Amino acid sequence: MGLLSEGSPLTWDETKALAQHVREHGIEQFINLFARLKDRQGDVLKWGDEVEYIIVRFDDKQRAVQVSLRAQEILAQLNEKEAADPQGVKSLWRPEYGAYMIEGTPGKPYGGLLAHFNVVEANMRYRRMEVASLLPENEVVMSITSFPRLGCPAFTFPLAVPTPDDELCAARSNFFPDEAIFPGHPRFKTLTRNIRQRRGEKVSINLPIYPDRDTVIPVAGSIPSHPGYVHMDAMGFGMGCCCLQLTFQACNISEARTLYDQLTPMCPIMLALTAASPAYRGYLTDVDCRWNVISASVDCRTREERGEVPLKNDRFRIYKSRYDSIDSYLSPAGEKYNDVPLVLDETLYKRLREGDIDHLLAQHIAHLFIRDSVSLFSEKVHQNDREDTDHFENIQSTNWQTMRFKPPPPNSPIGWRVEFRPCEAQLTDFENAAIVCFIVLLTRVILSYQLDFLIPISKVDENMQNSQKRGAVLTERFWFKKNITAIPPGEPQQAGGKTQASSQERTQNGTTDEATGTATDEYELMTIDQIINGKGTFPGLVPLINSYLGSMDVDADTHCTIQQYLKLIQKRASGELMTTATWIRQQVVSHPEYKNDSVISEGNCYDLLRKAKDIQDGVLPCPELLGNNINSKTTDNIPAAIEKHLTKRC
Repeated sequence: MGLLSEGSPLTWDETKALAQHVREHGIEQFINLFARLKDRQGDVLKWGDEVEYIIVRFDDKQRAVQVSLRAQEILAQLNEKEAADPQGVKSLWRPEYGAYMIEGTPGKPYGGLLAHFNVVEANMRYRRMEVASLLPENEVVMSITSFPRLGCPAFTFPLAVPTPDDELCAARSNFFPDEAIFPGHPRFKTLTRNIRQRRGEKVSINLPIYPDRDTVIPVAGSIPSHPGYVHMDAMGFGMGCCCLQLTFQACNISEARTLYDQLTPMCPIMLALTAASPAYRGYLTDVDCRWNVISASVDCRTREERGEVPLKNDRFRIYKSRYDSIDSYLSPAGEKYNDVPLVLDETLYKRLREGDIDHLLAQHIAHLFIRDSVSLFSEKVHQNDREDTDHFENIQSTNWQTMRFKPPPPNSPIGWRVEFRPCEAQLTDFENAAIVCFIVLLTRVILSYQLDFLIPISKVDENMQNSQKRGAVLTERFWFKKNITAIPPGEPQQAGGKTQASSQERTQNGTTDEATGTATDEYELMTIDQIINGKGTFPGLVPLINSYLGSMDVDADTHCTIQQYLKLIQKRASGELMTTATWIRQQVVSHPEYKNDSVISEGNCYDLLRKAKDIQDGVLPCPELLGNNINSKTTDNIPAAIEKHLTKRC
């Protein structure tokens, strides 16, 4: 969820009055941090995953299922182990937005050894069992992206009722009660209230209904302008979804910027491949992914900033929510593909350049800092800009984008990092581990083979929208680089260069294809099957990974596990196996209670999640989702003979 500062939250009016203070001091903090750490070298490759979970409660007598609002209680128990032995625990647990959600990570990051890939699934399984051991018999921890009946009557336990007319409520939602927001940290309700107040109205999330034979239009609860859409009106509908994220520590800032750029075109591909959320507020929708739901759920832009009325009181026309895909590349190789207009704060950009920040990084930061702080604590207003980074992180951590470029924390052994954020959570530890290992292996191949995935940002944006359509993994085609095996010569000046870009260039975020002569035949539309498995002269990402593995010394068990994971990725891409979204949709429409009206009844949802639980527990085979003969060799620890190499540096 981002930075969790402790203290007393300010009201929106108080926070708004300090917006420029936070921006200016945040920039100074980044300049000071960059000066200290820009030349940092030789950090060991480390990486880790974050899996978000929902606590689900089954009522077998009533054939009903709800989210259990006990995350705070469960989290307190989970954190006891960490408090007693912070260096020895196998898992770490943190709060998430929902009072029914928790986030789990490995106790320590993984390293550069291939044997670490054989530990990921076992650690995920350990995490799930650790939570399960604290739950009563009728509660289950599930890694589902969205609870299908979130926002329906009586979807919480204990029962909580929305109070949209209560001025003291944070969300004032017609569907999502404040009690469903995690109560243990003031950040979550503060964000909810401040985003609503900054926007000047409740957020408005509208998803097209899945059109079935007897679907009723207008959809119940829809707004007049969108009668055929499922309407949602609270941050909880987006931030109450679960996801799977990865963070990589790079050897240095240059490698981090390269990974940030090269992984960006993979974001929509992985979003479509991991699609797992077709159901919202008790309806089947015509989308398969959560991304636009979360984007709209935290869209704090005013009507002026959204372009609905002319600018008068606000500073900028802002084209995206603060939760969306990235807007510019950071590496020199990516500069010519920055073809989308980039709105930035010119004054802050100038200060960053004066502070010895190169153009690409300066425009990235100045673009993030067009946003206001939406959560500020009284104890954090006045800081030491030479040592603290809370004002910088305040803005940085509330720009929730597909990729996140993360500077080292102050006074920390942690290096420059990149966060990969698009993936949806899957039902099983096997699936989640497969996705994690595939992406991490891809980063190794990108760096070892110097692969080049870069395409114009506008094409990535187009791919992001297409990736969320129903069945996109099979029915859509995506812009992708034709020749990924060689970065062309003659790249722009290195990131540390001092060439000052013009104001017009900064506003336009680079130059157009026509101006640079970038040939459109560099990239073409491909299916995800072609991208993953290859076609003609295009090698495919999995074959490239296998080529890389063939040159490495991999122990037998790890090799077996990795191959199981890669087969899952390949078969999802080809359509031999379903995505989770397709499986959920099929389960809903084939249920005896389904009336061909796009509605997911209580009993339908109960049976869906009961079956999902049996699949995640390994009780029920699901060959259409997972394939047959799933038998990875995952283990809790890497072999002792390999462990001695842990200190090897990248």
